[in-house]
Amino acid sequence: MKKNIFFISILFCSAVTGQIKDTTNVNKIEAVTVNGKKVLVERKVDRLVYNVQNSMLSQGSSGTEVLSSTPLLKMDEDKGLLSIAGKNGVSVMVNDRLLNLSGAELMNYLRNLRSENILKIEVITTPPSKYDAQGNSGIINIVLKKNQNLGWSGYLNTNYTQKTYAGFSSVAGVNYQNEKIKASVKVIGYDGDKRSVEKNNIIGQSSSISKNDRRDMNDGLGLNANLDYSLSKNSNIGLVYDITKGHSNMDINSTQNYFTNTTSTLQTDTDSKHRSTFTSQMLNLYFDQKLGEHKLSLGANYYGNLPDTEVNFTTRNIISNSTQVVRNLSSVNYKIYSGQADLTLNFKKIQLETGAKYSQFSNNSDIGYFNFTNENYIIDPAKSNLFDYNEKNYAGYVSASKDLGEKWSVKAGLRYEYSQTKGFSPTTQSKSENNYGKFFPTAYISYKANGNNQFSINYSRRINRPYFRALDPFRWYSNPNTYYTGNPSLQPSFNHNIEFNYIFKNKFSANLYYQKTKNNFDQISFLNGIDLTSTYENYYNQDIYGINFNYTDTFFKIWESNISTSFSYNETQITRFNLIPKNGQSFYFSLNNTFQLNKAKTFMLFVNYWNNLPSRDGYFFVRNTASLDAGIKMSFAEKALQVNLSVSDIFRQSGLRAEKYFTDNTQYFDNYWDARRMTLSITYNFGNQKVKSNNRAVNFEEKNRAQ
Repeated sequence: MKKNIFFISILFCSAVTGQIKDTTNVNKIEAVTVNGKKVLVERKVDRLVYNVQNSMLSQGSSGTEVLSSTPLLKMDEDKGLLSIAGKNGVSVMVNDRLLNLSGAELMNYLRNLRSENILKIEVITTPPSKYDAQGNSGIINIVLKKNQNLGWSGYLNTNYTQKTYAGFSSVAGVNYQNEKIKASVKVIGYDGDKRSVEKNNIIGQSSSISKNDRRDMNDGLGLNANLDYSLSKNSNIGLVYDITKGHSNMDINSTQNYFTNTTSTLQTDTDSKHRSTFTSQMLNLYFDQKLGEHKLSLGANYYGNLPDTEVNFTTRNIISNSTQVVRNLSSVNYKIYSGQADLTLNFKKIQLETGAKYSQFSNNSDIGYFNFTNENYIIDPAKSNLFDYNEKNYAGYVSASKDLGEKWSVKAGLRYEYSQTKGFSPTTQSKSENNYGKFFPTAYISYKANGNNQFSINYSRRINRPYFRALDPFRWYSNPNTYYTGNPSLQPSFNHNIEFNYIFKNKFSANLYYQKTKNNFDQISFLNGIDLTSTYENYYNQDIYGINFNYTDTFFKIWESNISTSFSYNETQITRFNLIPKNGQSFYFSLNNTFQLNKAKTFMLFVNYWNNLPSRDGYFFVRNTASLDAGIKMSFAEKALQVNLSVSDIFRQSGLRAEKYFTDNTQYFDNYWDARRMTLSITYNFGNQKVKSNNRAVNFEEKNRAQ
């Protein structure tokens, strides 16, 4: 797919605008002015709320810019990571429905979400029992503004990004609403390349020094459609359909030097060509019924992904000048089904929630390893594999919340999950099965001492199940001596989380937490002579103590600032292998500043900076990383046209520089993923701009494990 997909959405939008009349004057509602102090940050019993509509970022900002300034959140667009301080991961919801995207897909969605449509962002560090207990993660709920107007609207957004290579993306969207129907259609096209340099040295009795210089080439075309129909004033049905077709390609040049003590044993270089096509589809159906003050919600979900990958690599022995040519073919079929029912009962003195959920995963992979011999590719059965994995999860929950007067609020819940997993490799005849059921309690207590001081305590127990690739025993070779393999015997880990929260004058917040995790799994590498193996194992327990501070305020009516710091200390117990734990601390701080440059609020300047000081985590020592970002935001034509220009990682300080310690070797990492970039973004809105897009997302948390 070539770069001309950049223009597809422009043509789409042009065709639509030719048929749409401006309905700006239709169904207007008189504005109501409410006198009162605009609060930026507030604390509820189970979440922290950032009121975007009261922020300077409420106009002309992307979703990623808004989230970067939200208390407790960390954003790394280049790595496709969004996290909550003190958490290993995060799920993203829109209007209380899970958004089923991750990595680059999630970043694309958030970049194209406009701050004008965002009411507030809720940061849930301890998710209630209504949500899956999967992962040591929190939840971010993006609440969109409600629409009172009827008619058409649309927008066109296009981005040009210059890293080592140029990249483009465009989005065209059309929204429609009448008394019965809310509908939106969005077309997305993207084409961008990125350079990554990864250095990995293993120094010991057996040593290796390697460097990968990689060019990632990603392009795709996607369609997203949302339809919501009101059966009556108390019930509605809807669907969300999403399809993306594209390529995820890589060209890699790598060098490897192997040593025994100080004697060189092998020197090679490898040229790899990775070519992968994918088609991912997601269909979500839902039904909501209001029963007086109560509500019943039903949902069904399907996700499928069919990536086909061909990898050709040629490895040359530098000393003898001999070559080995290998081809790797893989066909993978991911499928996920889930269904859920939720009932909310709002009584006069108490609110009750209960529900049940069923989900089923399947992963069927066919991987072939071929050696090029006598002008033909000959399959190597010992390095080829079929693998079938199936998993079923059953869950039920109940929770209750109550206000005890004006000062106290309590909430408690209990979730039960039962899992059945089966893995089978016809090639190796290896089989693995695992059945287990666990309870996951949650509890919250909130106390509002007065208008300026509020306290809360939260507790939860959670589970971290392995994702598909970590379970697949197939060997993914990058050269004849280096491979990655999954572990079908991998077990889930469990963790306990306790938090104490404090907020002062809705500006300063503190979050003190403790996490205890048992049977943790992670990727681990072993070097045996010239054979380097990476796999996943359960091998450590960990205790983490941490505290987060955040201050958000507006100065002189033209300067909005968000200041965050995070400090943690961890104690790690190695249960297997010869790793050396590195107990110690980590410290992170960020400064986000937005300046209003004119009274009309059409010119803004932002300057943001974050820094991770040298830290120790588990068996890692991570060196200092940082990033300075700056840019301007301009609005024209009564804010219908918005132009943003920004520069990220100006001093090229981000990346990863780390060390991992074993008793017989030390592993060094020095990686940089092309984070320094210049971005020009142009957005044009047309039609009735009070019509918000129907961004209905659904509760489909399982999809994230199909990575």
